Formats: sequence, structure tokens, C-alpha cells
Amino acid sequence: MTLRLSCPTRREVIGAAIASLSMPSAAVSQSPRRSATGQEASSMKVRFAFNGHDFTATLNDTPSARDFASMLPLDLKIDDYANNEKIAYLPRKLAAEGSGPFTHEAPGDLCYYAPWGNLVFFYAAYRYSSGLIRLGRLDGGVQPLLARGAFPLRAELAS
Repeated sequence: MTLRLSCPTRREVIGAAIASLSMPSAAVSQSPRRSATGQEASSMKVRFAFNGHDFTATLNDTPSARDFASMLPLDLKIDDYANNEKIAYLPRKLAAEGSGPFTHEAPGDLCYYAPWGNLVFFYAAYRYSSGLIRLGRLDGGVQPLLARGAFPLRAELAS
């Protein structure tokens, strides 16, 4: 008996490609997503509101980010610091296990500065410094953070 191996036809290859694209998204989304920094991405979103601006951030899947989310909702005060960030002090310190240096710092990062116990919203370039923990990223850009001054800030889990 002779076994005959054949290459798939162009039609079979295209058909298989189309079939794979039509798989349910639930089957595709079972593996963890990774952010640009290599941290596992989360679908946990936080809504922030101040000075007539509403914006969201997507949190990383880290102990510090989960600890922050567990504190919500919060009413805080956001204020300018330096020329590249706004800060808001939390009512208590966050868990810091698993933190450490990170790279790819960019405007739009939402961080926690452990020594002072505050959230940091970066709206311009910055460099990592010891004690800084990245919690996630703003979803729609940094425009709301450009309003100068101190304002009441509302933070809550987005639905």
C-alpha cells in the first residue's frame, strides 16, 4: 500500500484561515494579555472625575493595582506637582510586593509613589525613580490632566 501525501490547495489554506478568524472571541481570549511593559494586562478599569473631566484608566494585574481598586470609590484632591504630573494622596499606603524598576515610562502612566503614599498621573515625560510603582495607563490620553490647579477628584470602578 502506498501512502500519498499532498500539499493543501490554495482554497483549503484560505478556507482554514477564514475559519480561524470566525472562532468565538471567548476561545481566543483565554490566554493572558500582556501590556507594552510586559505586565499582564487587566480589564479592570477605574473612572476618574475632576473639574468637569471624566476619564478612565486600565489597571495592570499587580498586587498594588488590585489593592488600589479595593479602596474604591474614593474622594480625593488632585493637585499639580512639578511640571509633568498631578498627584492625589490616598487614605492609606498600598501593597508594594512585586514592585520594582520598570521601563518604557510615558505620559499617560498611572503610578503610585510608595514613600509618600500618593497616586501619580503623568501627563508629560518622566523617568522611573525608586519607590514608583506603575498601576496602569490612562485610556484616552492626558488632556484632562492639563488643567492647572487643585480640584476634588472622584475615583471609582468603571462599570
